[in-house]
Amino acid sequence: MQTRNFNSELVSLEPSLTRYAYSLTLDSDEAKDLVQETYYKALNNQDKFDNETNIKAWLYTIMKNTFINDYRRRVKKQAIFNKDIQEFVLNNKPTDTSPESDFNYRELSLLINSLEPEFRIPFQMHDSGYKYQEIADELGLHLGTVKSRIHFSRQKLIDKLKK
Repeated sequence: MQTRNFNSELVSLEPSLTRYAYSLTLDSDEAKDLVQETYYKALNNQDKFDNETNIKAWLYTIMKNTFINDYRRRVKKQAIFNKDIQEFVLNNKPTDTSPESDFNYRELSLLINSLEPEFRIPFQMHDSGYKYQEIADELGLHLGTVKSRIHFSRQKLIDKLKK
């Protein structure tokens, strides 16, 4: 496809791309960014476009893949787990603390840290946002084992809090 035709096709598809981007992001500013990123990738990969292909479908695929990759990148960035417990606790402390909530947080952190490592580590990973399967893969355990250890950790913490 000639450059002039390709560019005019891109421009004519902007309204439908914007609607699709909004359906993915549910935020107008993020949707605009996603459309812009899609245009950027389409223009950079114009030589890979096959004239036999539906350009709208090609752009939708680029947009969907861009959205998925950005989402995975954000989730992975939030789910980084440092095995040093003190650093983990310091990095996950709530920012808006009152003396009472600070005391409760310290008390709860001590209770969590008093758990045996085989229960504490899966519990903390789950609390940090890891999914059960990710914990199982990371620790080399069966999925059922991870679920039961997290359940038992909760039970132990509830019993300790009652005392």
